[in-house]
Amino acid sequence: MAMPKLKSTGSGYSAEIDEVEGASRDAIIALQIKRLAWSLQHAYDNVAHYRRAFDEAGVHPSDFRELSDLAKFPFTAKTDLRDNYPFNMFAVPRERLVRVHASSGTTGKPIVVGYTQADIDIWSAVMARSIRAAGGRRGMIIHNAYGYGLFTGGLGVHYGAEQLGCTVVPVSGGMTERQVQLINDFRPDIITVTPSYMLAILDEFGRQRLDPRKSSLKFGIFGAEPWTNAMRAEIEHAFDMDATDIYGLSEVIGPGVAQECVESKDGLHIWEDHFYPEVIDPETGQVLPDGEKGELVFTSLTKEAFPVIRYRTRDLTRLLPGTARPGMRRMEKVTGRSDDMIILRGVNVFPTQIEEALLATDWCGGHFIIELSREGRMDEMTVLAEARPESWDGSGLAAHAEKVSVFIKNTIGITARVQAVAPETLERSLGKAKRVYDKRPRG
Repeated sequence: MAMPKLKSTGSGYSAEIDEVEGASRDAIIALQIKRLAWSLQHAYDNVAHYRRAFDEAGVHPSDFRELSDLAKFPFTAKTDLRDNYPFNMFAVPRERLVRVHASSGTTGKPIVVGYTQADIDIWSAVMARSIRAAGGRRGMIIHNAYGYGLFTGGLGVHYGAEQLGCTVVPVSGGMTERQVQLINDFRPDIITVTPSYMLAILDEFGRQRLDPRKSSLKFGIFGAEPWTNAMRAEIEHAFDMDATDIYGLSEVIGPGVAQECVESKDGLHIWEDHFYPEVIDPETGQVLPDGEKGELVFTSLTKEAFPVIRYRTRDLTRLLPGTARPGMRRMEKVTGRSDDMIILRGVNVFPTQIEEALLATDWCGGHFIIELSREGRMDEMTVLAEARPESWDGSGLAAHAEKVSVFIKNTIGITARVQAVAPETLERSLGKAKRVYDKRPRG
């Protein structure tokens, strides 16, 4: 069953993306119906998990005839992906994969995703489209400070930038002093990085007594973590640049699922010719109408190696009509999560990971809370952990707490301040334990 395509009206990359971005809403919907039919059949025929899940739900790909029929199909959850670790969610033989990426897992098993060459081409195209929507153009220099490796950010941006015709500086993260030196010396037009790390780069400009407003940077593409419009305003003013938001996740393809347009900065246009969005009530699973806030769900329309059907992202947002790209709907900036995952400086953290680290000690009884704050402009995590009565020394168990902090840094990859507190001092919950207290300013 061949994948339906949008008829091309010209040759070359620029003509192709202009056509899709300028397509009418009716044309996008017609393409979605054809591609959804293909994707559902592809997943059912080639992934044992989807065949079993569809059969158990009493639904078959042939039952799909219009967009509303998608609600008949079961959701895919992150646990489904972990349960099929490493390669059982793939819809093509392993030999057809040209690349594998993975995200960190809470129990030692990461989420593994794979790509055929056609998938890489699509990923490159949607990332090129995203960079272009953010203001990027052929010939510009991109300073890519997203991490390279198993994380999808660095390579996702890299391939998209090359396809657009940009010059890529693959800096990756870290070594902030060198980041500033290369920005100063290479004079890039665009920077791609997490917004919190952009603030660290801003601080380094100050340490080097350089004026960031005189840098060459014109556009910033920021993602991998939630960030506020207040942070956008600070970055834009500090660097005299345009800052836009990008959205993506490894399970759906990586960065490039949706992108804010530099003309409007009013939410992220979803590239709906490749990713079909729904917003659901996180408690009931009912599909909500556009404009109502709920949990974002994605179905891939064109992926060969790793199709996802109604994947629950746990991100909270709402769908809005298109503006700068009228045929493509927008998603509002993500405002939170329907689960307990924390995103701290671009790293996904679950309270269960902190719990495992604390319970591995002999001094903590398992009662703890996590406080998220913003010291200056950087997000910070503090873990308050109750000591067992027999272990409490009356002064904070500083050496033991520091060992846990080092363990969290080495295993999860985040810096957290761990503070031991006296027994029976943390508030107890009669129901589900409230672990996370987010004290970061909003807006």
